[in-house]
Amino acid sequence: MNKYETIFVVNSALGEESVNAIVEKFTSLIGANGEIEKTDVWGNRRLAYPIEDLTEGYYVLVKFASSPEFPSELSRIYNITDGILRSLIVKCEQ
Repeated sequence: MNKYETIFVVNSALGEESVNAIVEKFTSLIGANGEIEKTDVWGNRRLAYPIEDLTEGYYVLVKFASSPEFPSELSRIYNITDGILRSLIVKCEQ
């Protein structure tokens, strides 16, 4: 098992219910395929630059451990999910 960090930005214009559903979807997906060490919800933040004409996003940071195959699948799911503006997955040093 390797350690990873992922941060994803959700479109906050979707509304509180939709944002919470997307956050729950990804935290449960990560928990089902690995072991979550820490979830840090940063909430609504101003974006450094406009993305799709939006200036704010809902940020979530998750630290987890999983098999080496899972991050590529997680990245694929980020890319096909409506409402995810940006995402990043980084492997941490042991």
